[in-house]
Amino acid sequence: MTTHEVSNQAPPLVDYDLAHADPLLLGAVREGADWAIPKLIEFGRQLARAESYQWAADANRYPPQLRTHDRYGHRIDQVDFHPAWHQLMERAVVHGLHSLPWEGSTQPGGHLARAAFAFLDNQIEAGHLCPISMTYAVVPALAHNPDLAATWMPHILTRSYDPAFAPIEKKDGVLLGMGMTEKQGGSDVRASTSRAEPEADGYRIFGHKWFTSAPMNDAFLILAQAPGGLSCFLLPRHTPDGTVNEIRIMRLKDKLGNRSNASAELEFGGAFAQLVGEEGRGVANIIEMVNGTRLDCIIGSAALMRQAVSQAIHHCSHRKAFGSALIDKPAMINVLADLEIETEAAVLLMARVARAFDQSDDPREQSLRRLITPIAKFLVTKRCTEVVHEALECLGGNGYVEESIMPRLLRESPLNAIWEGSGNVIALDLLRAVRTHPDSVRILEEEVLGLDSRIDASARSSFALLSNLDDPEGEARLVTEKLGTILQAALMARSAAPTATDAFIGTRLEGGGGRLYGTLPQTKGLSAIVERAIPA
Repeated sequence: MTTHEVSNQAPPLVDYDLAHADPLLLGAVREGADWAIPKLIEFGRQLARAESYQWAADANRYPPQLRTHDRYGHRIDQVDFHPAWHQLMERAVVHGLHSLPWEGSTQPGGHLARAAFAFLDNQIEAGHLCPISMTYAVVPALAHNPDLAATWMPHILTRSYDPAFAPIEKKDGVLLGMGMTEKQGGSDVRASTSRAEPEADGYRIFGHKWFTSAPMNDAFLILAQAPGGLSCFLLPRHTPDGTVNEIRIMRLKDKLGNRSNASAELEFGGAFAQLVGEEGRGVANIIEMVNGTRLDCIIGSAALMRQAVSQAIHHCSHRKAFGSALIDKPAMINVLADLEIETEAAVLLMARVARAFDQSDDPREQSLRRLITPIAKFLVTKRCTEVVHEALECLGGNGYVEESIMPRLLRESPLNAIWEGSGNVIALDLLRAVRTHPDSVRILEEEVLGLDSRIDASARSSFALLSNLDDPEGEARLVTEKLGTILQAALMARSAAPTATDAFIGTRLEGGGGRLYGTLPQTKGLSAIVERAIPA
């Protein structure tokens, strides 16, 4: 029996133009990969379908299950996934999110285009992008062993999703993962106790990994102590003769978020592996992979921010209170505008880092990349949770219940700040890059100066601080945040609407407003900032 009529509820945000929902994304892509724009628009429309959001919900509601043994007691170490996971994975692989920059295309801007595709896909569901990200990022590391690259690269580049647990020779496409940390070491990967014993055709690995992403993948890059020191190895799930490798999945992690994706503790009882690069250069070799996954941390956090703010703006455009739509209330428009400029700054910084990845033959861009990758990783991933939390509050109780996408976004939001180096590690990496490549600082100064006198004033004081740190480790986070905010302001000055740029500079650089979102001191022009971001 109907007891009441339902009214004044926002409709679901589905079947909309996801690529245009961010006011700056396509403009940023146009700077280096304009050929990708029609494909991005079509991909965004596919992603925004109602069934796509349902796949995302199902993949997280029914997380992966570990099967250590079959019904007869044989050890099998396999992970089962809900069909929705495989739908998400297949779509990502078909669109080349794991391989696009490496496919040999003559079109420029492969990393930028891929970043935009991943930015759209992350908005719908982030967990499945973990194995995709690691497969994309492993390619530069594999180059340290040409024989391995010759074996694995043809399977990486197929754009064929093949989830079968089988030797590489029997699969069309493969995915790769990574395991670095151990129980006793955490971020201090040089404290690894896993050992690698050489034999005729490779090495045997004895030890464990405490946090291995995507254990169902076909191979992993890991670190272990070889006779020549800490080294990087490719550890396949199957040995060259086709037998299952001695890799034991001990358990899956019960995580706060990222629940659709499996993360595992592994143990190795003499598992076969092949050396990547030289013995003793494990960190230097695997860092090639880490750099790519750090870019994806930036992409993922910017995407969560965009989706959360789009949901908030959509809700406030439809929900009425006290006689008018929420979006017309001065207090709410202040919150939404503040969240929007933070998100736009994150998207521009994401795109700038991706463009630097594309210009590997430009020494200036590579010098700049050494600094802006850790800067962006630090700042964008930390801003993410703040933005998502405030956006959730815009929906009130409707945003707090699991039928909404918002709780999943909030649970997901801290991950990228932890993955591939938490805040202290990243800030110290920045200082290390400054010490070893001092020319990068000059190039970063050139990147930000001369656009706006307010940016110049803040930049000069921050670069002076960088040159005269009394306690470098203790001040590492402060200087990283300052440099990142200045870089974002410069990117806003180049590409964002003047009102949004002024609001960003006035609050983030000049100290106007308060410490929380929704405390912009200006009121003129805020509606225009938000209206540009209403999902169509």
